[in-house]
Amino acid sequence: MAKTATPLSPAERVAQLRREIEHHNYLYYVEAAPVISDREFDRLLQELIELEAQHPELVTPDSPTQRVGGQPIAGFAKVVHQVPMLSIDNSYDQADLRKFDADVKKALGPDAVVEYVVELKIDGVSLSIRYEHGLLKVAATRGSGDVGDDVTHNIKTIAAIPLKLHTAHPPPVFEVRGEVYMTKAELERINREQIQKKLEPYKNTRNLTAGTLKLLDPQECAQRKMSFFAYGTGVTEGITLRTQMELLAKLKEFGLPVNPHTRLCRNIDEVFTACAHWNIQRRTLPYDIDGMVIKVNDFAQREKLGFTAKVPKWAKAYKFEPEQGITKLADVEFHTGKFGELTPVAKFDPPVALAGTTVTYASMHNASWVAEKDVRIGDTVVVEKKGEIIPQVVDVIRSARTGAEKVIVWPANCPECGAPVVKKESATSYNFVCSNPESCAGGLAKRLEGFARRERMDIDGLGREVAIQLVESGLVRSLPDLYRLTKEQLLTLEKFGERKAHKLLDGIAASKNRGLGRLLAGLAIYKVGDEMAERLADAFPDIDQIVAATPEELARVEGFGPERAKYVRAFFDSDAGRKLVAELKELGIKTTQDPKTAPPRGQPLAGKTIVVTGTLQHYDRRGIEETIKKYGGKPSGSVSKKTDFLLVGELPKASSKLDDAKKLGIPIIDETTFRQMIGEE
Repeated sequence: MAKTATPLSPAERVAQLRREIEHHNYLYYVEAAPVISDREFDRLLQELIELEAQHPELVTPDSPTQRVGGQPIAGFAKVVHQVPMLSIDNSYDQADLRKFDADVKKALGPDAVVEYVVELKIDGVSLSIRYEHGLLKVAATRGSGDVGDDVTHNIKTIAAIPLKLHTAHPPPVFEVRGEVYMTKAELERINREQIQKKLEPYKNTRNLTAGTLKLLDPQECAQRKMSFFAYGTGVTEGITLRTQMELLAKLKEFGLPVNPHTRLCRNIDEVFTACAHWNIQRRTLPYDIDGMVIKVNDFAQREKLGFTAKVPKWAKAYKFEPEQGITKLADVEFHTGKFGELTPVAKFDPPVALAGTTVTYASMHNASWVAEKDVRIGDTVVVEKKGEIIPQVVDVIRSARTGAEKVIVWPANCPECGAPVVKKESATSYNFVCSNPESCAGGLAKRLEGFARRERMDIDGLGREVAIQLVESGLVRSLPDLYRLTKEQLLTLEKFGERKAHKLLDGIAASKNRGLGRLLAGLAIYKVGDEMAERLADAFPDIDQIVAATPEELARVEGFGPERAKYVRAFFDSDAGRKLVAELKELGIKTTQDPKTAPPRGQPLAGKTIVVTGTLQHYDRRGIEETIKKYGGKPSGSVSKKTDFLLVGELPKASSKLDDAKKLGIPIIDETTFRQMIGEE
């Protein structure tokens, strides 16, 4: 008689399930060769979840069940990169790559045999993952290159990233570098949901990935499917690798996904062939790439080549040219902006494939631009994605006209609220605007969203979706209505529970003390953005002084002049402006500006013009501008010969400012150097 198999104990079955799940994850994400269906995989995972719920003492940090379910975090801790996460210098043509090849060979000597590894440049977010004795310890974004954000809580939700290295003898420390990304299909799925909720769709997979990584709630993050490709290492202990190809093989052996399209090239001509191939074939990939990365394969040669202050001399990024497409302008829709301006939006038929996405709509700026280009419905147009992000019509092929094209007719009434449309002219252009922008629902929702932005009134919990809800429900008919909201009113809205209502009300209450500069920036005064609002508040530190100021006095504020002064005067002279000021005061919103404190050590930036690009760790956009001014410097938005420094933060993509600074020989500094200059580090 055959023996009956002894039933497994809970601990044995848990261990068995974990091995099976890890094996199937490896087959799916690393080998791209699954052997069971998603349903069968889910059944295994559910059994493990139930067993661990019955036996909580068996739960371990590396269990597959620990990927999702943690509590939201309060904020992002900072992680110092022991080995900096450097950017890679860009090239845009074969001449750049030939020079790179020549520089490498010159540095290595005439007898050196150089091989290059060519990898796809995934359009995602750079990530560092530290494993200690095989277990995932911490994951961090690139940040400034020296310091990043701890996103471990979200990285654990990515099934492609193993919680434990697949080896019986893991090195004591193994820090993996790679790229987190989303597929085009996932972007389309999430954008369908955004459109159903009347929310703005995400522009591209990189923006969506970056935003998802910065979510505080891992359960929310887990609803968006991110993936990962590993391509390098940071700090390692107890392991020796000699080449990039050997490293990629080791990463795959450890259970980390590596891109299957990497190619080893024996010379620069083979590099050109690989780049040309993927320039054509990139649209066939399920994810976005924006170029190729070329690396010297041999690590000993890399060590000899070394680094500049910011980039390795042994690697180069080859960027693809912006892609253009030709299609028909089938129709034009009109949207109302925060100032009441009507924006014409082109609708294409057929939709045009650009930079990995299908483009059906694109903005056409304003009425003046449409008239200048003489764009007509039925025209054959050239569409381009600027920086592979924002689609725009760049030209009209007039030779393709048949005579059936129709002149674009602007609506007589606002498409959002039905109020009459009027023509508004400036010295250089004109547009059509809603005659009732203060109460126009479309414009008001956009103004609410802008009012609540972090660098303005910083109202936690008030994003685009909530702004639309508040306006469409009738709870908010003007900005002051925000400060009259009650918990009972908010609980009548869809998806609003006690916690969400309290969060919004706390954010609204906290915003009352932001000060005049940030308040002015949030009021959507035409031609008065964040920087100009701050200058106005510094010159007139009480809103009553602004209300009483003459056009001549306003024009003397730095950067204003007669035109901007005219718009400020018109805002505060209008019935709506006077009513708004009175209501804000009555509701207890701070309408004064605190005096600026002098820096503790003089003016180390006196007379210096500084341009900022990228995301900084210690400052938001307003904060860095205020700090530059505090220490005597002048913040500027563009690089020119008058620029003294370019301050560079995290750059997920190429930066035109950085390119301009290099061409002009402008000194480039990082955030640590900047903080040392002003004595804050």
